[in-house]
Amino acid sequence: MKIVGRIIVFLMIIIQTQEGFAWGMTGHRVISEIAEQHLTKKAKRNIQKLMGHQKLAYWSNWADFIKSSPDTVLLKTGTWHFLNTPGNLTHAQFLVELQNSPEQNLYKAYQRIKKEVVNKELSLEQRQQALYFMIHLLGDAHQPMHVSRAEDLGGNKIAVTFFGKGSNIHRVWDSDLVDNEKWSYTEYARVLDYEKYFFKQYTQSTFEDWLYESHELANLIYDDVAKDNKLSYDYIYRFKDPMEKALLKAGLRLAKELNDVFG
Repeated sequence: MKIVGRIIVFLMIIIQTQEGFAWGMTGHRVISEIAEQHLTKKAKRNIQKLMGHQKLAYWSNWADFIKSSPDTVLLKTGTWHFLNTPGNLTHAQFLVELQNSPEQNLYKAYQRIKKEVVNKELSLEQRQQALYFMIHLLGDAHQPMHVSRAEDLGGNKIAVTFFGKGSNIHRVWDSDLVDNEKWSYTEYARVLDYEKYFFKQYTQSTFEDWLYESHELANLIYDDVAKDNKLSYDYIYRFKDPMEKALLKAGLRLAKELNDVFG
């Protein structure tokens, strides 16, 4: 029975890993660094009361790291990192899908943990973990292959080559596109967040709208890779700007959400 239990846990980790990692470590740190630069003074103070003086970027990948934890409760959070819907939905159709979606997905999990962060009836550790999830999942919501389709595990089953090296379209968007730029996370945050008006421009919509933006970008990615799965310089030319805008929007919107909760 012990062997069977270990096999089940191992399979759970494999399944969760297939769709659970978004942006890679660098991308999530870029998002958190951008967010930190736009926190109000009050929000910063209240966040520090909860998690100390460590930077947001330090905790930005915690929700992925715990997938190696023996804690079965934490292992069950793997499905929180993604949202599956049919492709090419209208905005109205997408909203219906959100409302009818399972409880343990990105859309509904994020709304729960956002409330838990400020719930003083919870323990300090529970509120801290809710904050770490909030930082991470808002980033996941802007990785288009985390708002995509169940049949190919968010693009994990779509094999591609990236500059001749074997990959899949999910991994390309997790890390290959970001890492190809060769910036550190602090450098990347600075070069993306260069205009003050970006904050107002990208934070006037809703969480549902943000997810739909990712859905629309995922549709473009699926259509493109169906035509050509050998990705190289032309792919960078077409998708570098959408990828960087997704990182920037995620960072600014994370700041907005944290300011709303803690400010």
